[in-house]
Amino acid sequence: MDQVFPPHIGIVLLAVLVTAATDLWKYKVYNVVTLPLLACGLIYHSVVGGSAAATGSVLGAAFGFSALFVFYLLGGMGAGDVKLMSAVGAWLGMPYTFNVFIAASLAAGLYALAVIVWYRRQGETWVNLKIAWLRVRALSRHLGTEDELEGKIVATDRRGRVIPYAAMIAIGLVATVAWSWIHKR
Repeated sequence: MDQVFPPHIGIVLLAVLVTAATDLWKYKVYNVVTLPLLACGLIYHSVVGGSAAATGSVLGAAFGFSALFVFYLLGGMGAGDVKLMSAVGAWLGMPYTFNVFIAASLAAGLYALAVIVWYRRQGETWVNLKIAWLRVRALSRHLGTEDELEGKIVATDRRGRVIPYAAMIAIGLVATVAWSWIHKR
């Protein structure tokens, strides 16, 4: 039987689950996990797979970084989430990183809808969407400072305001692995 994912998927899965736990608990994704994961993914593929695997690893890391960087610039996401997605990309390459991103985004959207309804934040959400649209139009880093996100993370009602995106990446990774495994059988 063909292998769906290489054996190193366990490393990525474990690291993502650890970051999901810390993100759910403290709303923090630590560099001590993401940066070594990123570096090891790039090094592993360069040593084991040669130039083709190294290129795939770099492309996956670049996609993972760029897919979330815009949201970070707009102040809607922390830098740890961006680094985590980049690290996942370094290990998985393309197109798996794209699949994880899509599944994580869908999970985050469903989570956001549930939070909006549960905490009755429809009006506030509408205002925030208008602000986000103005930020996109202005394309300015200074409009979406991370200070705004930091303020929401320490607030007592943060569960109703912040999406723990590392947990969404974990859901996306598990969904991608499961989907690939089911369709490979």
